[in-house]
Amino acid sequence: MQQPSLFNDLPAKPAAVQPAVFDPALRTLGQALPDSLYLGTSSWAFPGWEGLVYGQAYAESLLSREGLRAYAQHPLFRTVSLDRTFYAPMSREAFAGLAAQTPDDFRFMVKCPARITDALLRGAQGQARTANPDFLNAELALQQFIAPCLEGLAHRAGPLVFQMPPLPAALLADVPAMVERLGRFFDALPPLPYQFARSQAFYTVEFRDPALLTPRMMKQLQACGVRYCLAVHDRMPEAARQLQALASQGPGPLVIRWSLLSGQRYEAAKARFAPFNRLQVEDLASRETLAAAARQYLRQGETVWLAANNKAEGSSPLTLRKWTESLLDRPPETTLSLP
Repeated sequence: MQQPSLFNDLPAKPAAVQPAVFDPALRTLGQALPDSLYLGTSSWAFPGWEGLVYGQAYAESLLSREGLRAYAQHPLFRTVSLDRTFYAPMSREAFAGLAAQTPDDFRFMVKCPARITDALLRGAQGQARTANPDFLNAELALQQFIAPCLEGLAHRAGPLVFQMPPLPAALLADVPAMVERLGRFFDALPPLPYQFARSQAFYTVEFRDPALLTPRMMKQLQACGVRYCLAVHDRMPEAARQLQALASQGPGPLVIRWSLLSGQRYEAAKARFAPFNRLQVEDLASRETLAAAARQYLRQGETVWLAANNKAEGSSPLTLRKWTESLLDRPPETTLSLP
């Protein structure tokens, strides 16, 4: 007779990253959110989120590899903006590994590689070097972004974000030509209409040039089945102006990336706000505008996506908690930041 294993009764190995102990008020907020609202942050590998998202200050490398399982247990988080793909493509297997760390109803916002969306090739510090020969290459977008993303994430794929860094002056000088070029690019991709956003991935485009917010551009995006993504960012107009542009697209999901405090540059905000464990500057105007817009879209039966960055107010988990209180018209809690 086969002997039983000596290890059968050993407890399962605990996860390497444990979630924080979330307070009852935060759990109550999460329970009040509708299923059509997806909140999350831009990436998740921040040791400074000890007590906010994670049980302790784990190493950034460990959080990057294994932290998503704990992140997804936060009462408000049902999505995350996968920003690393902007800097380098990811394989189908890498996408699948991340998906395996999340519950079935979790969704990913995924950024297209800059190799496809940036008109310029840039140096290590972001300085422009030369024109990018792969700018808006639809075949490359399919091979290095869309196919591995959809195959690896499967039904967990949400908005596929084509963030376009600032365009060179030569391209901005002819916005109608840029509109046509974007139209040809999206027409060459497999159709993922945003009308079916609740059941499948869809395309959304995010600009860093206010000159591109034209009625002609919105009409072109609508014709291609591509949703405009609000960019709360120093380079872009205030959220209310962008919401007006989005309204011209008609019904569809509301996608927001709350990225950077007005008047700041990315690296300066990063240095100012690290380690991202407390709110340092509250952007009340953006908070109220975005909450009011979300309420409107939710009442209309649309899906709302919001990804907040640490560089917006200092700590994206706390930004989303405050924003949720505004959305639900709940009084703020008094213990929202760590010392």
